Amino acid sequence: MPRIDLRRLILLLSLSVVTLTAGNLFFASYQTQRNFLMAQTLEANRIYAVKLASTTENFLKLTQQQLAFSAALLPEIWDQPEKLWQETHRLRRETNSFNSVTVIRADGKIIAASPSYMNLTGTFSSSEGFRQATSRRQPNISQPYIGSSNHLMIQISHPVFDADGNYLGYLGAGIYLNEPNILHSLLGEQYYRDGTYLYVVDTQGRLIYHQDPTRVGDVVKGNPAIDAVIAGQTGSLQLNNSQGIDMLTGYAPVPRIGWGVISQRPTAVTLEGLQRLMLEVAGYAVPLLLLSLLGIWWISTLITKPLWQLANSTQYWGSSTAAQSVSKVRAWYYEAAQLKNAMQKALMSLHQQLGRLNQENVTDPLTGLTNRRGLQLILEDWENRRQPFSVLALDIDHFKQVNDSYGHSAGDLVLQHLAQQMRRHSRESDVLCRHGGEEFLMLLPGTPPSQAIQVAERLRAAMAYTESPNGIPVTVSLGVASWPQARKTVALVLKEADQALYRAKESGRNRVVHADQDMPPDDANG
Repeated sequence: MPRIDLRRLILLLSLSVVTLTAGNLFFASYQTQRNFLMAQTLEANRIYAVKLASTTENFLKLTQQQLAFSAALLPEIWDQPEKLWQETHRLRRETNSFNSVTVIRADGKIIAASPSYMNLTGTFSSSEGFRQATSRRQPNISQPYIGSSNHLMIQISHPVFDADGNYLGYLGAGIYLNEPNILHSLLGEQYYRDGTYLYVVDTQGRLIYHQDPTRVGDVVKGNPAIDAVIAGQTGSLQLNNSQGIDMLTGYAPVPRIGWGVISQRPTAVTLEGLQRLMLEVAGYAVPLLLLSLLGIWWISTLITKPLWQLANSTQYWGSSTAAQSVSKVRAWYYEAAQLKNAMQKALMSLHQQLGRLNQENVTDPLTGLTNRRGLQLILEDWENRRQPFSVLALDIDHFKQVNDSYGHSAGDLVLQHLAQQMRRHSRESDVLCRHGGEEFLMLLPGTPPSQAIQVAERLRAAMAYTESPNGIPVTVSLGVASWPQARKTVALVLKEADQALYRAKESGRNRVVHADQDMPPDDANG
């Protein structure tokens, strides 16, 4: 697998650092501005909701004062229907705050009503507003209800008492929620084309004002802003409305009646200008970023050239021209110069050290054979040099019984005996390895499969017919495989040899099995 060179690595690192830094600055700037805009909008909506809640509170207070003044005039004209009607008409027309004004006796009979076309005079009221007003007999603002004219409405009422304090009835002013009314005048002008709008709910979460008239009367559940404002809280939060739109919401209660005023604006609208701004910033930043990367590429080429030349010379380290190749490198900065000098001084000693293994670290202390670490170094070297070889995987048969029956010292003698036999039946170039426990490997460089099987058979026979030092009969089973073969890796070949060894054990032990099942019998028998 080709490795990435230093120049590309520097470019990649620089690109990553520059991109991450620019991206982090861009993201941090965006997040800072975003949080500021959202906090600013939330606070603006909260203040706006407080302002309109106060406006609504003052309106309700004013209407109750108007009703109180008018109600104080009614006892003197209580038995004069014409004057009662004139007073209701005056009250409705003068303030333009109410859709209807009625005077209702204690028994529910409407004795005066404006406007006249509704024909309410002389009829009896049994509405929720009537029940609330007569039961409380004090200034009252009703909850929304369906009135006698089939309007969703609220009624602001004031009781009427005679000079002796007897309850005569009440003066009621109706505001129709699903028709143009004073709430529309107070709040309707606050709807903007950018999506900001207001709505008002009663103590049950019922919409009593909304920019969409069809929604007036709906009860909204699960809205945290509505839940908070009904509980008398003032604040702001980010939420998804009933249409699933992300909103920045401010809310405030109307203390006199317990209503809640909610002002909200879509988050997307709030951030729309910021997104355009960030795109403009990116448009200015990207060309400068590209110029910076071009400069980094040129500088990295200058820095890495001597190092690349020195690294390239190591490919011909064993040739006579290696020293000359190193001397031609123009090391123009300190690190490259030091590396060049070190390579020149160490060239000859490095030649001598190539291929030398530390015997103490790569030798099994019991058998004197190569251990796993040495085996790995040799296999890596052979694989890099494409050195063909055959491998013999061998295992002492019933070795556990030897340890259990004669003790571990006897087992150690058996292992040493096998190591001696492996040396007797190998060449100087062969690698003998104790792979672990009673498992051993023999690596035979440049040996074809047929010859490897012959070596395995000779070793098997020698172990079977040669008495061990302590007189214990010992046999071995062997598996044979070769590399390279059909694009198989060294690791896979070793695994195949190991699998062949286990097939030898399963088929009776004291035998040789080749990993290639299709090998002719003559080759397999050596």
